[in-house]
Amino acid sequence: MLTKPMDGMNHSAVSEFLFLGLTDSWEIQLLLFVFSSTFYVASVMGNSLIMLTVISDPHLHSPMYFLLANLSFIDLGISSVTSPKMIYDLFRKRKVISFNGCITQIFFAHVIGGVEMVLLIAMAFDRYIAICKPLHYLTIMSPSMCIFFLVAAWMTGLIHSTVQLAFVVNLPFCGPNVLDSFYCDLPRLIKLACTDTHRLEFMVTANSGFVSVVSFFILIISYIIIIFTVQKHSSDGSSKALSTLSAHITVVVLFFGPLIFFYTWPSSSTHLDKFLAIFDAVLTPFLNPIIYAYRNQEMKAAMRRIYGQLVNYRKIS
Repeated sequence: MLTKPMDGMNHSAVSEFLFLGLTDSWEIQLLLFVFSSTFYVASVMGNSLIMLTVISDPHLHSPMYFLLANLSFIDLGISSVTSPKMIYDLFRKRKVISFNGCITQIFFAHVIGGVEMVLLIAMAFDRYIAICKPLHYLTIMSPSMCIFFLVAAWMTGLIHSTVQLAFVVNLPFCGPNVLDSFYCDLPRLIKLACTDTHRLEFMVTANSGFVSVVSFFILIISYIIIIFTVQKHSSDGSSKALSTLSAHITVVVLFFGPLIFFYTWPSSSTHLDKFLAIFDAVLTPFLNPIIYAYRNQEMKAAMRRIYGQLVNYRKIS
């Protein structure tokens, strides 16, 4: 939709954007609806269960599970920023979002993405201290340090998102207003501006790409160091430590893989971008609780205790 601006300029201002969506095939839309709805509900339930378990079980009141509960909260945000709108739009002929709604979606997507990056680094640091400096673990990973990581994560996300949007909100949008996607994406949005945006496109893409690549390599190097340390000190706890590390590394690859490909691959196709976006928004938040819950004996034991308590409560009532 186009509306006349108040300043008397000879072009109209865009008040909403039109999504082309994922596909025009009714059969594929039905398949995507079932797929997306199922995984979205499962990710919400799975991540909520992890948060409930960590909060309720005193055995899990440790730095690692504190960070894990916050990661689950962020995964709820990741799945909820784009998935409900995508599911709602699947069978709509006219898929639109207001200008303010588009900016809001981009803002929260980048905030949540920035927070998750820092949380994953904090979780790697936590495992490094636990495995490489176990005698100093409780001293270094104190409650104040956990709160510091959490505050730093949210500040990083807010600053990153604000910087990304600062150059965009005042750009002139006079048409076209069509986004070949199912959600508001900053690089594609910038291309719709009625001005030369090549430099801005490069800055935005380079910013997100640089942050993603640097964070990914920091994490991978950290985990390589931890793995070598575990192998040097072979003991009964080595298999447990390696199992925990493999879960962390899997989550890191699932989170950063699509981001790095999207921001650093020079000529990725629109269809591939959409697939990676669905993977990041729907599948990754669903897989994270499965990876952490089913590969972690303490988490599974805590969930069984909570289930037992709920069963006993129902019998009493």
